[in-house]
Amino acid sequence: MGNLVAIVGRPNVGKSTLFNRLTKTRHAIVSDEAGTTRDRQYGKCDWNGREFSVVDTGGWVVNSDDIFEEEIRKQVVVATEEADLVLFLVDIKNGVTDLDMDVAKILRRAKLPVILVANKADDGKDLYYQYDFFQLGLGDPMCISAATGSGTGDLLDAVLEKLPAVERETLEDNTPRFAVVGRPNVGKSSIINAFIGEDRHIVTDIAGTTRDSIYTKYDKFGFDFYLVDTAGIRRKNKVTEDLEFYSVMRSIRAIENCDVCILMLDATRGIEAQDMNIFQLIQKNQKSLVVVVNKWDLVEDKSQKVIDTFTNAIRQRMAPFTDFPIIFASAMTKQRIFKVLETAKDVYLNRKVKIGTSKLNEVMLPIIEATPPPSIKGKYIKIKYVSQVPDTRIPTFVFYANLPQYIKEPYKRFLENKMRENWTLTGTPINLFVRQK
Repeated sequence: MGNLVAIVGRPNVGKSTLFNRLTKTRHAIVSDEAGTTRDRQYGKCDWNGREFSVVDTGGWVVNSDDIFEEEIRKQVVVATEEADLVLFLVDIKNGVTDLDMDVAKILRRAKLPVILVANKADDGKDLYYQYDFFQLGLGDPMCISAATGSGTGDLLDAVLEKLPAVERETLEDNTPRFAVVGRPNVGKSSIINAFIGEDRHIVTDIAGTTRDSIYTKYDKFGFDFYLVDTAGIRRKNKVTEDLEFYSVMRSIRAIENCDVCILMLDATRGIEAQDMNIFQLIQKNQKSLVVVVNKWDLVEDKSQKVIDTFTNAIRQRMAPFTDFPIIFASAMTKQRIFKVLETAKDVYLNRKVKIGTSKLNEVMLPIIEATPPPSIKGKYIKIKYVSQVPDTRIPTFVFYANLPQYIKEPYKRFLENKMRENWTLTGTPINLFVRQK
């Protein structure tokens, strides 16, 4: 189970610059990639052989002055409830502001490690200003420059030192893990209770349980799996009811710790930005997917036409990955609840699919011959051979070609679609690589 590090601080102290530096991405500033603007607030950082997830809280603020500071405070509270460590960023050139004082107050109460980071220390003179930050009561500030990278190595060393050691879970390894994810009030607890048949979610708040994933072993009716559930025990804090950021923070652990995500949508509300954020997390972590449209009992018109419209809308929003099952269910009336479990099981088995090399070549080479990759600069690109890589987390295939660098994304997508037409890979992401023959 990975650790989660949250970056907090008021606006313009360099949170996204630090996020990009830690996750080695540049695209938060540069381009608007497909999907929501928010999907680049989450990434992985690898330092000295340890990996942890990083969340930049900066992308979630609604920018209008009156609710602005309130929003930031809420996020800091959520971050302290969900993360294992908080990086509190301040601007060394600006000194301490009132909002910094407020944030520090919340962090001092939190029961988790906090590292105070003074950013924008671009030259030696700036270091004299660091003493101002001792009044925040969070220990010595670490001076860095996220823009140039100076001091970030020491910062990462400090992060690893303070992160709690990750215990390996003692779960039977080859038992699949399913996670039910979705935004608040979409019916996650109801569906879990419908699976298990008891209300084990109305549980008193025990200190320290918020951060752990709860695994429930499920072995009825010929199924055998763990339900990963992090939405379980938690005090219902009114602050975080509608906070998009909260639902994403909540989902990260569940998604990272499972094989198959059961993404719940609300039939009465359609797909919202928040659902897309969670979908992006699932994709980033390469997890298998089953989409469940819940509260189907509340929809008046259940004709095939309505179902088709709904299905197409979902697939369009989630393109280019469209090969996943969609189930219309109701957790309240228990309608199609077992279908959900069966489908999740099938999708899990698709994740483990093994395709023989001879079969792969027999099917794929004629397809490639009929529609070869477009030639570039008069050079013909030939794919001569394809095989599956053994023992990977998701099905991974290598196509061997004479000029792999010229095979672009659209052609890879074409290959992927053809593979999905010929083999059952529904619900599971796959990796395609093109290598030099």
